[in-house]
Amino acid sequence: MPRKSKPQTNGHFRIVLTGGPGGGKTTAGDFFRREMGDQVVMVPEAATMMFSGGFPRVNIPGAVHAAQRAIYHVQIHLEQAVMAQHPELVLLCDRGTVDGAAYWPSGPEGFFEDVGSTLERELARYDAVIFFESAAVGNMSIEGGNPIRNESMEQAVKLDGKLRDLWSQHPKFMMVPHNPSFFKKISLGLAMLDGIVSELRSEEQRKMQRKMQRKKMRMMKTKTRKKK
Repeated sequence: MPRKSKPQTNGHFRIVLTGGPGGGKTTAGDFFRREMGDQVVMVPEAATMMFSGGFPRVNIPGAVHAAQRAIYHVQIHLEQAVMAQHPELVLLCDRGTVDGAAYWPSGPEGFFEDVGSTLERELARYDAVIFFESAAVGNMSIEGGNPIRNESMEQAVKLDGKLRDLWSQHPKFMMVPHNPSFFKKISLGLAMLDGIVSELRSEEQRKMQRKMQRKKMRMMKTKTRKKK
């Protein structure tokens, strides 16, 4: 039985940047890192690391299974490694553990069964999702700086839809739609990210305040009992 990933609740925030091929998420992530480097750190895309390192990328079902299974586990450990290096920063994940379900030949259910998890469990790993719609949806070229990308325009549109169906079930899902102006698309994404980070930080502060209040109340009760 494969070991299940465990949602982290140790104070580290994780935001996923995802979307169909040619959505611009990786370029946007690098821009976000430059603009908000004192608050966030990038977790690189596991698939790009593996395929550019020589892992076979072919469309034979058995090979796809092996690749997506490996990507899933690499993603988990990449997040843990970056988290250990930068415990004070918000993690920006270039894709997440849910993405493999969109590439699994027999569908999402087969993927989650294979890795010993569920969609709900994997969504719970992340605090928010920013989804970059593929340029292929707008019938624009998806050719770019990623040499391992091999999807056609039609495949990119289909993958975009599958990924959106999965990730949109997250309670904090935000969509960055296709825009002929990539600058406008990135600007919208940055505004969303800035809002999400501020919201998460505020939630963290409120939790800390409630924790301190409970601790103070326990101390007061202890003092009262000792006086009696």
